[in-house]
Amino acid sequence: MHRPPEHGSRKVVAEMDLSTAKWIKASRSSNNGGDCVELARIAGTVAIRDSKDPDGPKLLLTPRSLRGLTQALKNG
Repeated sequence: MHRPPEHGSRKVVAEMDLSTAKWIKASRSSNNGGDCVELARIAGTVAIRDSKDPDGPKLLLTPRSLRGLTQALKNG
């Protein structure tokens, strides 16, 4: 089994199968069809995508990293 290299507290993931992911719209996303972020939890990872581009790139984070990102965005 191939394990991704670790960089400190970050894992580098080359590819992850998200075909079975259950995407939900983030609670803070707007309801006007504009800026919507969707999240999915799969295999201990949180995937984030732009709802306007579901086949586009995804950001993969650990739950801890997502909490840190969320806190940093709140603090500006």
